[in-house]
Amino acid sequence: MKLHLTRIPPVLLSVSLVSIATVAAVADEGMWLFNRPPRKELQEKYGFEPTPEWLEHVRKSSVRFNNGGSGSFVSSDGLVMTNHHVGADSLQKFGDATHNYMRDGFYAKTRADEKQCLDLELNVLDSIEDVTQRVNAALKPDMSSDQAFVARRAVINEIESESNKKTGLRSDVITLYQGGEYDLYRYKRYTDVRLVFAPEQQAAFYGGDPDNFEYPRFDLDMCFFRVYEGGQPVHVDHFAWSKAGADKDELVFVSGNPGRTERLDTVAALNYSRDIGFPYLLQRLYRTEVLLNVWSGRSDENARRARELFFSAQNSRKARDGGLAGLLDPSLMAQKKTAEEELLAAVAKDPALQSSAIAWKNVADAQKVRATLLHRYTIMERGVGFNSTLFGIARSLVRNAEEKGKPERDRLREFTTARRPSLELELFSTEPIYKDFETLKLADSLTWLTSQLRSEPQFVKEILAGKSPQERAYELVHESKLDNVDLRKKIYEEGESAIAGSQDPMIVLAKLVDPSSRAVRKLMETKVEEVERQAYAQIAKAKYTIGGKDVYPDATFTLRLAFGTVKGYEEDGKQIPFETTMAGLYERSKEHHDKPPFDLPARWVERQDKLDLSTPFNFVCTADIIGGNSGSPVINKSGEIVGLIFDGNIQSLVLDFAYIDKQARAVAVHSQAIIEALRKVYDAEPLADELTRK
Repeated sequence: MKLHLTRIPPVLLSVSLVSIATVAAVADEGMWLFNRPPRKELQEKYGFEPTPEWLEHVRKSSVRFNNGGSGSFVSSDGLVMTNHHVGADSLQKFGDATHNYMRDGFYAKTRADEKQCLDLELNVLDSIEDVTQRVNAALKPDMSSDQAFVARRAVINEIESESNKKTGLRSDVITLYQGGEYDLYRYKRYTDVRLVFAPEQQAAFYGGDPDNFEYPRFDLDMCFFRVYEGGQPVHVDHFAWSKAGADKDELVFVSGNPGRTERLDTVAALNYSRDIGFPYLLQRLYRTEVLLNVWSGRSDENARRARELFFSAQNSRKARDGGLAGLLDPSLMAQKKTAEEELLAAVAKDPALQSSAIAWKNVADAQKVRATLLHRYTIMERGVGFNSTLFGIARSLVRNAEEKGKPERDRLREFTTARRPSLELELFSTEPIYKDFETLKLADSLTWLTSQLRSEPQFVKEILAGKSPQERAYELVHESKLDNVDLRKKIYEEGESAIAGSQDPMIVLAKLVDPSSRAVRKLMETKVEEVERQAYAQIAKAKYTIGGKDVYPDATFTLRLAFGTVKGYEEDGKQIPFETTMAGLYERSKEHHDKPPFDLPARWVERQDKLDLSTPFNFVCTADIIGGNSGSPVINKSGEIVGLIFDGNIQSLVLDFAYIDKQARAVAVHSQAIIEALRKVYDAEPLADELTRK
């Protein structure tokens, strides 16, 4: 499961937008804010109320990965647990022609053997502050959308920079309820992160693409890192380890960072995703998947270099393909439309809210503008037409030179003082850059760019410099010197003078396309996103007035608390058990004659007789999760680790749009399986002892 889980089977939406707060009391629904926990819901359904001390401990023990995943501290010496597929980016960057850590795994038997990650940042949420009043005070009723955007960006930049300067913490203003509220999240940043353990990808992603988003599962999707400060492991709050692990019908909690949901989107916004957004994205995903599959098949080294990106493309394609199927389900859309009509009818009856009815039209109008900008925005500002790590570096350097001279309030958000440490960590990464792979990606994206910008032949000609996409890509990649980190640092520090004098072809290209890229970004920010933000603020106010404020906001890749019970479900007349066992892994391999992707790693074959095959392997629960929750801890009421979230079943992929619990389940690795595998398959007794406090 990657950042977004969006594959949706035809299902009925069971929740009205008007009544969402009351439904949460009878279903395990909600990605709840830590400053607004679901006390009432938990007390009424489970007789459990989280204390402030319990919530603080869970918050401080939870971790966010800057590459789009979640994790948790699981020992007093800074040990962090997450998924293998969250750690895969680091594993990929460690590898070379003689070390394939994705394929073979890794275990540091001593602290000295732990491998320092090249550009991994972990965040721990320190505090939350409501800054809604200050943000809204910067906006005036007579402002145009352009003026409102500038004013909002200015005050948010100021809030973040002031907080960062005062506290030294990463400070992010988070938009909640699509613009209804704003919270300042302060994070402790950790950048000295070292790899401790990862199994083979075949063990972590057993069953491959055929089993992705399926259940029953038999995946050991885990990875361990250790966090250091001042050369020593950090000593912070951490979760204890449950000896028994998850049990049937047990109340469990998931503390993680769900990426993005669209549950509060209007019908017009969902129609845009169905008719334009998802189909356009799928075109690119299919293209990328085919490209990487063919290139990977040419050699083992090609396959190693492309492995993580290829997995990501496959995962995203399967998820978005299902997402489109869900949005095409008439019953789901009918339920969304009914809920919206109910809310609009309630607004029409309240004189104090009637003026907000225009908000729905404003959102619909914004979708029309978004559609006109989509292709150019994707190509230029998102950089999809220039798919190259080297181009991304060049654009950051070009923009840094321009942005650093501006007042703090006027900068692009990624170049503010508060965000520079994260920018520099990525920009100065020593990750390997393979020029043959760079050429492949860039040539394909330039080819795609020519088909998307047919109405601008002169601009395309300037981008390609009169050459074919393949020739231009080779020239750009092989003549660029930006793979030299020292050169990047020099250009970054010197700024405008270095950019003006640079003849590096990637920087020249970035300078050529940046004015056009900035222009389409400004249009998207002011004519679409700002219009939506103001409209959704009005819609949120109406929902507060009618249904109360006891409603969780859509996911924003920030820390949330979900809860549920460990239980199976019925599918096609069959009862699907709540857990699988290690015996089931070997049975599944035998069913498929040990052929890929159901073949077993050699050490799992060799150690079969050492394992207790009745050990629980994977399990499912009703907790409300999506992509971004990958790597989240599953804990019990005592705050003990009972499992590790790594996926959702196919039925759960509707959760981007609505919560259901009849069949939808979060899928996790059982805590007992983790210990059993570490001790008996990987000879990692010290690591198992550290987890279990021996």
